[in-house]
Amino acid sequence: MAKEKKVHKPFNLKKELRLLPGYLILILWVIFTFVLIGWVFGASFSTTAEIFQGKALKFESGLHFENYIKAWNGAGVAGFFANSLLYSVVSCTILILVCAPAAYVLSRFDFIANKMIQTSFVSAMGVPAIMIVLPLFSIISGLGIMNHVAAGRTIMIILYVGMNVPYTTIFLLTFFSNISRTYEEAAAIDGCPPMRTFWKIMFPMAQTGIVTVTIFNFINIWNEYFLSLIFASSDSLKPVAPGLYGMINSMKYTGDWAGMFAAVIIVFLPTFILYLFLSEKIIGGITGGIKG
Repeated sequence: MAKEKKVHKPFNLKKELRLLPGYLILILWVIFTFVLIGWVFGASFSTTAEIFQGKALKFESGLHFENYIKAWNGAGVAGFFANSLLYSVVSCTILILVCAPAAYVLSRFDFIANKMIQTSFVSAMGVPAIMIVLPLFSIISGLGIMNHVAAGRTIMIILYVGMNVPYTTIFLLTFFSNISRTYEEAAAIDGCPPMRTFWKIMFPMAQTGIVTVTIFNFINIWNEYFLSLIFASSDSLKPVAPGLYGMINSMKYTGDWAGMFAAVIIVFLPTFILYLFLSEKIIGGITGGIKG
């Protein structure tokens, strides 16, 4: 199949001038973000004294890599990092295994409850988490399993999966709807059953949407704070968000601000790396699916 040639549009000065205010706002936002992140990154290699003296980026005493070692080992970041990684990876995997087939069925097969299920998912996306936390907390605390590490981690994964099922299903439903039915018709002619058609043909074709929604779910679960603050009460269960909050409170007594900034960079790196290497996948998944 011949590749389509890209058509370069001529430069339009009037159009670019109309877009100039937007460009300026975008440039200012990018500069502000880079300066802010750069200062935190520089402070993570400084000392607490240099931070309070306004010399965080001068490195007069050299680069202090030991801040990262202290944050990883002494401040409990390793445990928080491992918990968040476990919750995010397992939850995202379960979400795809559950929501991708559900979205495919809802987008392809007509049955009595189809529209009702889709409407229920859309409605569930608008329900704030605070409305269901108290009933869930009453049920889980009544079972007496919140202080057990294995049971507590299982509960956190179930909560994260349950909270993200509506969004993931609706996102993938829209994506599957844009894929032509001719692929399934060709598979049916060859005698391929519907479920095998999904896993062998449709699932790989929806890779862009699956990768995009997985990245969004990973970031949401990684940065989630409210549910983990309530249900992950012990340090052995805490992910990075409430763990960092506890570290910030402890700074009032220990004063190790350089170590805290090092911990912030460690926690920030996974989502930054995802955006850095998978930005094209994210943009492709948002702007549209496969049509034909």
